[in-house]
Amino acid sequence: MGAVSEITPLRTEAVMTAASEGVDDLTLLFDKKATTVGMDFGRITFPQLNTILMLFGTPGQTRFWFMWDELTRGALAAVVLVDTRRLDESFPAVDYFERLGLPFLVAVNEFDNASRYDPDEVSSALALPATVPVMLCDARKRADAAGVLGRLVDHALIRSHAPANLLQGAQL
Repeated sequence: MGAVSEITPLRTEAVMTAASEGVDDLTLLFDKKATTVGMDFGRITFPQLNTILMLFGTPGQTRFWFMWDELTRGALAAVVLVDTRRLDESFPAVDYFERLGLPFLVAVNEFDNASRYDPDEVSSALALPATVPVMLCDARKRADAAGVLGRLVDHALIRSHAPANLLQGAQL
């Protein structure tokens, strides 16, 4: 969110302490120093389209699932940001959006020193229908994050039978 938000994002991160042992799984995340303790919020404007996207983010841990219904109320679409080092943690979000019928795409966050996978491999591993796009990205890079959001809006419009490619050529 921080890479693409035009406002200073509201972040709810806290420094990890011994109290999180047994709560947060840090397997393969040796450098992790902070964890989200609530939701994040940001905003991005596409002025030539007179469109503002409000961005809400929440972690996927089960202790945050209670927020998902509120955060998806009125949502047009969703991004499931996956870490291939912990792909199994993505299934609840995928299942949730499929049950809800909310258009979503999967963005594979390409972390440093993580194995790389082709989008088709990730799609197969998550048992996604062919209608769910899978993209590779580095969520820390503005261009990548904006590309994911542009593709998400296109996907949502296609799923709602509205004109596609609304954001094609849009400048941030």
